[in-house]
Amino acid sequence: MLEALGLDPHVESVYRGMLVEPSGGVAELAARLSLTEAETRDGLDQLVDLELLRPSRDLPGGLCAVTPELGLEVILRRQEEEVARRQQELARSKAAAAQVVAEYATLRPNTESEGAERLVGMDAIQARLEQLTCDLAEECLALIPGGAQSDASREASRPLDRSALARGVRMRTVYQDSVRNHPATLAYARWLTDEGAEVRTSPVLLSRLLIFDRSVALVPISPHNSRLGALCTQSPGIVASLLALFEQVWDASVPLGADHVVEPATGLSPVEQRLLKLLASGMTDEAASKRLGTSLRTVRRQMAALMERLDATSRFEAGLKAAQRGWL
Repeated sequence: MLEALGLDPHVESVYRGMLVEPSGGVAELAARLSLTEAETRDGLDQLVDLELLRPSRDLPGGLCAVTPELGLEVILRRQEEEVARRQQELARSKAAAAQVVAEYATLRPNTESEGAERLVGMDAIQARLEQLTCDLAEECLALIPGGAQSDASREASRPLDRSALARGVRMRTVYQDSVRNHPATLAYARWLTDEGAEVRTSPVLLSRLLIFDRSVALVPISPHNSRLGALCTQSPGIVASLLALFEQVWDASVPLGADHVVEPATGLSPVEQRLLKLLASGMTDEAASKRLGTSLRTVRRQMAALMERLDATSRFEAGLKAAQRGWL
């Protein structure tokens, strides 16, 4: 009945079940609804995301269902807001496309001046990467943000990485923490370590960076869209600054096979600390998920858990209590 509002049948069943009887655990609810525990947990997660479930005041640590009158009105309003947001994004995309077309009309691709080379297009970037990797003699350093890496990116990198490691080149790579939640990318990172590379992860990486033999650096022209091109520089001053940035990130990162250490004073993981700071700065859930390289659902689930730990019923109250406890 509620499929028109975006609710799958098993999610609707869980919602109805919680309306009838909110007490009891996941196993009990699953048995009552003839669902698997996995389906029940997924339904609960989706209902929390949709704000059809919220922390119960009567059952500490439990959830209660929002009344249909209020909850379904929230869903409809959210859908209307989503349509408006998409229309705004389309307008911005059209304006950005017009700007890019204008810039490309006068841009000379793959030009070089004062030790810097502008590479326009993925083909030009890939060709330069292949050349730089083949010329590698000692060390390759990389910051790779964004969590999950595409199949095409991994397959293009594999032969280059294998060749460099076979020659004895030292490779140090920092991925974003969210890579641990993407099986294919995590498998590739583990393959790198098996081949002799050193791999670490960090909660937040702002931009992609590659440094070859501490003398050549490759960075995207736009940190938000790598397809616009890259800048390859041999300027000693710029390369030295980028090396210092890499070493700072490397020292603060955690080896791939190790778990993040929870801060003893707060009991928070680095990702939770970073999430609180991002949201306290006024960043939306959507923007925070992009910065952390993770899904919007994960960010909302983590924030719901933090609010429960803080015994807060609103983001504002959570921010106040987090500051009072010294979490920010």
